Amino acid sequence: MVKKHKSFDNYSKKPLKEDVRKAMKRYYQQLDSNMPVDVYKLVLDEVEPPLLEATMNFVNQNQSKASQILGINRTTLRTKLKKHGLLK
Repeated sequence: MVKKHKSFDNYSKKPLKEDVRKAMKRYYQQLDSNMPVDVYKLVLDEVEPPLLEATMNFVNQNQSKASQILGINRTTLRTKLKKHGLLK
């Protein structure tokens, strides 16, 4: 029998996607008539560091456990930690 993983939404009273949706709506409203550029990169640069930091703290800086939780390769995790100045 395959064990199903619960999504983040099952653990949260307020899903993260709702906060993202609201933040993006505010962002686009504040632009007025200006055309945004590189929004995907902007969002990742805002979201990725706190995600990595919180996950690393949760696992007491254990990169193997963090990579499993995040569903990414350990080498990829190290690269991202270095990129954001989070490698201790």
